[in-house]
Amino acid sequence: MTTTQLTTFTELKGGICAPKGFKAGGIHSGIRKNKEKLDLALLVSDMPCATAAVYTQNKVKGAPILVTQANIANGYSQAMLCNSGNANTCNHDGVELAQQCCELVAKATGLKATDVVIASTGVIGQPLPLEPFVNFIPKLTACLSENGGTLAAQAIMTTDTHHKEFALEFVLNGKVCKIGAMTKGSGMIHPNMATMLTFITTDVAITPEMLKQALQNEVKQSLNQISVDGDTSTNDMATVMANGLAGNALINEMNDDYQIFCDALHQVCVWACRQIAKDGEGATKLLECTVNNASNSTVALAIAKSIISSDLFKSAMFGADANWGRALCAIGYTSGDFSVNNIELRLKSDKGEILVCKHSSYFPFDEDLAKEVLSAPEIQILVDMNDGNVMAQAWGCDLTYEYVRINGDYRS
Repeated sequence: MTTTQLTTFTELKGGICAPKGFKAGGIHSGIRKNKEKLDLALLVSDMPCATAAVYTQNKVKGAPILVTQANIANGYSQAMLCNSGNANTCNHDGVELAQQCCELVAKATGLKATDVVIASTGVIGQPLPLEPFVNFIPKLTACLSENGGTLAAQAIMTTDTHHKEFALEFVLNGKVCKIGAMTKGSGMIHPNMATMLTFITTDVAITPEMLKQALQNEVKQSLNQISVDGDTSTNDMATVMANGLAGNALINEMNDDYQIFCDALHQVCVWACRQIAKDGEGATKLLECTVNNASNSTVALAIAKSIISSDLFKSAMFGADANWGRALCAIGYTSGDFSVNNIELRLKSDKGEILVCKHSSYFPFDEDLAKEVLSAPEIQILVDMNDGNVMAQAWGCDLTYEYVRINGDYRS
């Protein structure tokens, strides 16, 4: 996406609390057995927020998604509650429990229950008691802080090895604006219209309609382009809350300000993609696939995701084996009408770059150099389709022995 003016984005600390008017916190409520792990996060805005969300396309959906869809049908919210350790999915009283949690937030904050975005992540099909929410939502509300973004990011983790938060500052016609995010995801990652859980805040003034359009367009380019293990979760959700406190002119059309906001949203979402893929369960390497010169965007996106989703290719990356034929194979079974007659493939890392395929055929390369390139923690797979002028990216990780171990005893 391009803009008509030069925009500078500056990275900030604070995550979801970096934008004006947001407070957050995290607490251990007893949902998770390990008392050292936070398991309940709350975010509240000083002002009502234009709100947009995208959700999993899995036919089995977590109850919080159904409640959130109803709550933000009018395009607004003012708070977000998320628990980890239990997905509240496939529970007979899941929707009722999620609604009761929203009511508890409303009572503690003075908001309406329908002002709350609610999310859950963790084990599927396990009973979720109401007591932890009754006991700890008031305590969590009392300790909300403009510095609480990190605690909230820690509280939404499941098998993540570290919390994930990010923020940027930029200017819209003289007004300083900020956008912040926290995300979680490590396993069960193969999104379809969302990512595992990503919560984005901004103080930009924008209508719900334009915010929804921006998020839906962005998801196709980034958040939907991650794969750790090929499993689309029942609880995938990405939300953006915009409270307008930056004081910029309201974005209500596709103008220059809208394009700049979309650029900022893109940077935040690509950050989330890289963080989730890099922290894939058992992963030792981040894989970033860039497809250039494809015939159209649908094909480019599909090819990039096919490659980083291939278990065989992911296994080869774990072993630092330049088995490029597995990438060509993944391209070949990708849906769409495109030419496979002139593909070029390069592998690149901070240890070097090597051409391994040219004109869709073997290109003589140094196996020792290739192994050195693939020994790095971040690997770029560069594909040139020579079939058009469209580019797309996707993000994944290697497939390791540790992934099986983690998922062999996940519930324990």
